Amino acid sequence: MTRYFRDYPARTGDRKLFKMEHYLELYDELLGGWQGRDVSFLEIGVYKGGSLPMWQGFLGPASRLVFLDIDPTCAALALPGTVVEIGDQADPAFLDRIGRAHGPFDLIVDDGGHQMHQQIASFRHLWPQLADRGLYIVEDVHTSYWPGFGGGLREPASFIEFAKDLIDRMHSWYTEDDAGFPLHPLAREIGGIRFHDSLVVIQKRLKEAPVAITAQNGQVVRSRRMLEVRGRRSIF
Repeated sequence: MTRYFRDYPARTGDRKLFKMEHYLELYDELLGGWQGRDVSFLEIGVYKGGSLPMWQGFLGPASRLVFLDIDPTCAALALPGTVVEIGDQADPAFLDRIGRAHGPFDLIVDDGGHQMHQQIASFRHLWPQLADRGLYIVEDVHTSYWPGFGGGLREPASFIEFAKDLIDRMHSWYTEDDAGFPLHPLAREIGGIRFHDSLVVIQKRLKEAPVAITAQNGQVVRSRRMLEVRGRRSIF
C-alpha cells in the first residue's frame, strides 16, 4: 500500500496543511490506485493552500486540478497547472458554472465550510458532474453533530442524516412499498457509500437494475424477479 499521504506532512513547504491525521491513512487505502493517474479533480476549500501541492504531487501530470474557496485572497494561492475559483459552495449558480467550465470530475473532495447547508448543496449540484466510477468525498462530517454548524445528534438537516438517506435511495430497487418508498433515480447512480470516522465516501457507478443469478453445471440463469415480486417471505 502506498504511504504517499501518510508521509506527505514531513515533505510540506511553507503552505500550511490542515487535515485530520487518520484521513491520510484512509486516503492511502482508498486512493492508492489513483496515484499517477491523469484525472479531473475538484476540491472545495483552499484555506492556506497546503493541499494544492499535495494533490498535484499525487495525481498524474496531465490532471485537471480545480479548487474552490469563498475567500478572494485564495486566488493568489493557485499553482501552475491548477485553477482556483472564488465563490460560495452553497450557491447553485456558482456550482453549475463550475460544472460547465471544468466538469465532469473523477474525484471531488469537500473540505470547505463544513456547514450543513454547504455540504448538502454542494453534493446536490456537483453529483451530476461526477463521472462514472468517480468518488465524492466529504471531509469533517463530525460537524454534523455540532449545533453551531447546523448539526446535532440526529438533526434532520445534518449531512450525516442526508447521507443516511442516500443509503435508502441506493437500496430503493428492493422496495415493497411502491407508493411510500418508490424507486429513486439515485439507485441507478450510487455504487456504494462508505462511512469512516469524520469522512463519507460516495462512489458513482451508473448501472442497470440488479440481477440475481443461479448457476449449475456451468449454466447461468439471470433474473430480476427479486425486484418485481411483492410480499416475499423467502429470498429465493
